[in-house]
Amino acid sequence: MSNKINIGELFGSLQNQMVAQLNTNREFILHSGSKGDSLENVWIEWLRSYLPNRYCVDKAIVIDSNGDLSHQIDLVIYDQQYTPFVFKQNGIFYIPAEGVYAIFEVKPDFKGKVDEDNFFQYAGKKIESVRKLKRTSVGIINAGVSQPARALTKIVGGFLASTNTYSHSSNNTIEGHLKKLQGLQSIEMGCAVDYGSFYVNFKGEEDTTNKDFDKRILDYYTQRQFDSVIFSKKENSLVTFFLQLTRYLQQSIGTVAAIDLNAYSKAVGFTIDEKI
Repeated sequence: MSNKINIGELFGSLQNQMVAQLNTNREFILHSGSKGDSLENVWIEWLRSYLPNRYCVDKAIVIDSNGDLSHQIDLVIYDQQYTPFVFKQNGIFYIPAEGVYAIFEVKPDFKGKVDEDNFFQYAGKKIESVRKLKRTSVGIINAGVSQPARALTKIVGGFLASTNTYSHSSNNTIEGHLKKLQGLQSIEMGCAVDYGSFYVNFKGEEDTTNKDFDKRILDYYTQRQFDSVIFSKKENSLVTFFLQLTRYLQQSIGTVAAIDLNAYSKAVGFTIDEKI
């Protein structure tokens, strides 16, 4: 018996499992209005199946301590350990901005328009509506040791689809759309199941010496520059997307900053005692 295994074949099998799960029930949705909701739910359930349990995944509106709202986001990956409350009203989740790891727009196709915006522009504006919200950060006790407030984490922005029907030089077309998205609207990654995944390289680093966390994260997004796009092969679309997303979540972001509960309790005229 061989003491080696073909990792490529294992990933190929995982890709087939992922595609099968995404396709479950999707082709049986006939009503166009339901089809969009179903597609979002399929991606949500797929990510819930494969991401570690520490990550929550839902369709949601993101809020901040000032009461400002994002657009409705098709798919939000968020934390509940350091953001201990998530509101649900009339079937809609409201998630504090501090808990957000990643946000994705979901469409049937990379190609398409909403009013005057192509789908990439539309996704960028929804991503911006989350990134511009106010996020707080406070110190925590970790293993009995007081830790100071940490810098705000990056929020991954992305675009998910079933297919890509751009006909000629699709990679160049997609790259052109991504290159035009700057600042808070920029997209880091995406996937079309039967076309491939992609991620964007940017030039520019976060100024870790800046202790003004709001300005620091804003400067990071507004000053970084588009560099290049890396595309996967279509037969590895979901596996490569998943591996890249997990890399961002676990090694580029880590854990979100702890929320300042007093910033939210002001809404009900109450000040929380911060010492026992």
